[in-house]
Amino acid sequence: MARAETAFVCQSCGAVHLKWSGRCGDCGAWNTLVEEAAAPPLGANAAPRRKTRAGRMALSELSDGTPEPPRRVSGLAEFDRVCGGGLAPASAVLVGGDPGIGKSTLLLQAAAKLAADGAKTIYVSGEESADQVRRRARRLGLAEAPVMLAAETALEPILDTLKAEKPDLVIIDSIQTMWTEALAAAPGTVAQVRACAQDLVRFAKKSGTVVILVGHVTKDGQIAGPRVVEHMVDAVLYFEGERGHQFRILRAVKNRFGPTDEIGVFEMGDSGLAEVSNPSALFLDSRGADAPGTAVFAGMEGTRPVLCEVQALVAPAAFGTPRRAVVGWDSGRLAMVLAVLEARCGLGFGGRDVYLNVAGGLKIAEPAADVAMAAALISAALDAPLPADAVAFGEISLSGDVRPVGRSEARLKEAAKLGFKQALAPAAAAAGAGLAVTGLGSALDLVRHVESLAGQA
Repeated sequence: MARAETAFVCQSCGAVHLKWSGRCGDCGAWNTLVEEAAAPPLGANAAPRRKTRAGRMALSELSDGTPEPPRRVSGLAEFDRVCGGGLAPASAVLVGGDPGIGKSTLLLQAAAKLAADGAKTIYVSGEESADQVRRRARRLGLAEAPVMLAAETALEPILDTLKAEKPDLVIIDSIQTMWTEALAAAPGTVAQVRACAQDLVRFAKKSGTVVILVGHVTKDGQIAGPRVVEHMVDAVLYFEGERGHQFRILRAVKNRFGPTDEIGVFEMGDSGLAEVSNPSALFLDSRGADAPGTAVFAGMEGTRPVLCEVQALVAPAAFGTPRRAVVGWDSGRLAMVLAVLEARCGLGFGGRDVYLNVAGGLKIAEPAADVAMAAALISAALDAPLPADAVAFGEISLSGDVRPVGRSEARLKEAAKLGFKQALAPAAAAAGAGLAVTGLGSALDLVRHVESLAGQA
């Protein structure tokens, strides 16, 4: 009897290797190669592959498009915002996040609201029994929601049931637990995840059903499994947050039916996730009195302006090598701002420890935060508190110039709405919205402004 052909597939990147090794040669991950059955090559004694019937495909004019069908609004405004105004029919959405962050809670709440509005909803759990899902629904006050439950991991019974029931919304929790009998690989492997996701996405496109897939994440924060799954689906949402904070952020990184980089903010409580319609007020709610080293950054998350507090601490280094620690911002960006302040403005940070933190567990990625971070660092270094009613934003270049950023008017309007009176912004930012804008041409102008505040104190 001929020996079955096998191959070793990396569970991180999907690369195929002929023999096992401790490290994947493509992505560099360790201990990720798993033996899987490979398709036998065609040889002289092999059975020929079945030929498919050839035929012409149907073509249509670009201008003959049908009107866009109405979206399914879940009733969770923050969830609908991230999806682009609601769930588009015949779409596949992938939701990823850390274990225990609240992915299942969020989707169960959205499913309950859609089912209450008349949408036929099926929740398929591959990790919990139906009774466990019911107990969670009772804790959330959703016990009476007309959501149909199932606990199943085999793909074929799931697809047969979905084709017979024809639901409007299907939630698969999670895609890593699904398996198909067409493959000999174990559940959770790259081959199984890819095949199951492809069949579910195909079902969504043919039936018009909205399919939401829950995905596990790796220790690096990326969705586990092959990256081809993220290419197959229409939207990829990340549900993130710190366990020590009650805030949760739903972030869109891919969306074929709406804007990317949009966020929805939720607050975790005893009765589940509550929407936060004004995240700026929430992030600034516990802000104390004037203290050196604090600044308010007027940022943009997608189309929404969000204000948050930035905290900095500059202290003498206890040992020979000063320490640089940052939470919620890019450490490389911090090193660049410190170098600009030293080289262009004459401030010395070489012998001092620098700690930087974004309050509330928010993570900032846009370069417009440079001025706010620099203001907090200068305030901490000079022991001069910034005005409590001032916000800051702007990008700092390596030459020390403060460059303009986009959506300045929206940032200023959000700050004025929350009661702020002043703004430290690029010189090109138009004054308005009732704020007194201090135009900054360079980082040296920011240092002189903070020094003048210290002299007034």
